Amino acid sequence: MNLPLHSTAAQPPFDGAATGMGAQRDQAGRSSTVPFSAGTQPPAVALPAGACDCHLHVYDGAFPAVPGARLLPPDASVDDYRLLQRRTGLQRAVVVTPSTYGTDNRPMLAALHALGAAARGVAVIDGSESDAQLAHLHAQGVRGVRLNLSLGVGTHADMLGPIAQRIAPLGWHLQLLMPADLLQAQAAVLAALPVPLVFDHFARLSPADAGRHPAHAMVLQLLRTGRAWIKLSGGYLVSPTRSTEDPALDDLARSFLDAAPERVVWGSDWPHATASAGLQPLPDDARQLDRLAQWTGGGERLAQVLVRNPAALYGFGPFPDLPQQTET
Repeated sequence: MNLPLHSTAAQPPFDGAATGMGAQRDQAGRSSTVPFSAGTQPPAVALPAGACDCHLHVYDGAFPAVPGARLLPPDASVDDYRLLQRRTGLQRAVVVTPSTYGTDNRPMLAALHALGAAARGVAVIDGSESDAQLAHLHAQGVRGVRLNLSLGVGTHADMLGPIAQRIAPLGWHLQLLMPADLLQAQAAVLAALPVPLVFDHFARLSPADAGRHPAHAMVLQLLRTGRAWIKLSGGYLVSPTRSTEDPALDDLARSFLDAAPERVVWGSDWPHATASAGLQPLPDDARQLDRLAQWTGGGERLAQVLVRNPAALYGFGPFPDLPQQTET
């Protein structure tokens, strides 16, 4: 089923500048309650200018869920998310169409319009879209496509090649969510795809998989060779304790950072639809950022993960007050 790809809102400019976000950063650090996020305090770590949340969703009851959707969370709006930005100091955002909406990208596109130049999008498509439709998505800030083989409705591994072929001319990446066994089974296919890969949610590898499951070694190799990126997002989804605070996540997170620090990004996974479904406690997103600071050691490595890597992956321009640095 190919649901609408477009937003009825006027197209915003995507020039890489963080439109209207400076005032929010000035107010970062205030104690506040944020919908769908536990805690009230800001992160203990001060975030670098231009810090990007590379994985979030919006939900709007005005748009119907696809039949068979397994996650049906309450509405979570851009205005709600801006409260999280204010509390944490995050300034850029990547909005991902969730499995709830199938290939209906309208909620994501509406969020891109509201967030402006400080946002990019990851769409869901079925491969039947015209070149004009894909170009329209690109003009609105979409820079990748997600194929969800864990919770997606009507998705299957045979779509990997056709989807990659459709998006390659646009310079987009293919974002994947799939179980570790399936990831390993598709190793040869993934290595041959003509687009960069992005593995979200720790590549769905559990801490017990680190150094043991062949998919872990495969992902590390794809990172080292510049074929893939990894999102340190949704740690609570792979933790046996269902918490990003789980010390068992440390070695897994650091394995990716040690292998290819220039290929790692971070995402909150706000508004945590699995928590709304009762699958794990609601996380504290400020604490999630502090955990990232622990894994990176802070400083330049933290800025790399939160600022420079997202800029490279999603095509953000220089942040107005971010000193330009050369990678070594």
